[in-house]
Amino acid sequence: MIDWDDVRYFLAAARGGSVRAAAERLGVNHSTVLRRIAQLEQRLGAQMFEKLPSGYRLTSAGEEVLEFAEQMEASSHLLETRVFGRDQSARGLLRVTLPPFLATHLLMPDLADFARLHPDIEMEIMTTGEVANLTNREADVAIRIVADRKTLPLNLHGLKGPELVSGVYMSRDRLAAWRAGAAGPIRWIVIDNHGNPDWAREAEVHATGVPFRTPDAEAQIVAAQQGIGMTKLPCFVGDADPLLVRVPGINVPMHGTLWLLTQGEARKTKRVRLFTEFVSRRLAAHAPLLAGLSVSRD
Repeated sequence: MIDWDDVRYFLAAARGGSVRAAAERLGVNHSTVLRRIAQLEQRLGAQMFEKLPSGYRLTSAGEEVLEFAEQMEASSHLLETRVFGRDQSARGLLRVTLPPFLATHLLMPDLADFARLHPDIEMEIMTTGEVANLTNREADVAIRIVADRKTLPLNLHGLKGPELVSGVYMSRDRLAAWRAGAAGPIRWIVIDNHGNPDWAREAEVHATGVPFRTPDAEAQIVAAQQGIGMTKLPCFVGDADPLLVRVPGINVPMHGTLWLLTQGEARKTKRVRLFTEFVSRRLAAHAPLLAGLSVSRD
């Protein structure tokens, strides 16, 4: 197959009449132009230029190649224009991956607003705890909770968002009953295979008995609402739930920082730029809730 880059160098030399003119036009050195033209001549098995004192002149074979080279150039420009025009319009598929909690308990109203503002953008929202591979185009935008910035892949473009803080929550009624002296264990509700953390056993209200496990995040919340025990939740989830209250005497460290991540050419498309700019503004507005500053501790 003919390398289009070789053809570009041939065209520049044919139009400029010399290797020097071609090099200046393309912003490369003299030897690069010579090498590219030699590659094209070898591929086609014909000499493209005659070298004269006045410069380069096309051979008869070069004249034939010039006609087809200009057609290739026109087709290339048309392709670029169409693709660029498509990607610079507010239309097409936009795939966004984010943790389930962020979608269902915080950002879905914002995602709905974006969808209403841009009805020609087809949105695919992937709520999963799995990390999508942006390099393999599994998603266009990833909203991730990152504990350590150094763990971010170097090939991704990141837009830093607000800090995300977690708290420990339990049923408001169960806390009131505990304060009134009600008996019964307060179990630690988890969605992993870990047991009761040390700080949960040593707090003012401490976890007792065996853990209560569920693999589902929504079931975790319902279990806390039902008074089974206490559990760790992002503050934007726990603070917004009228049935839950922060457990007194427990301060947990920051959960992480939200990052908007994109990769390569995808981030240059208009639909991706529109989305990242929009969500970045909305996340900034949610910053107090994300940081756990929207309510006072009980």
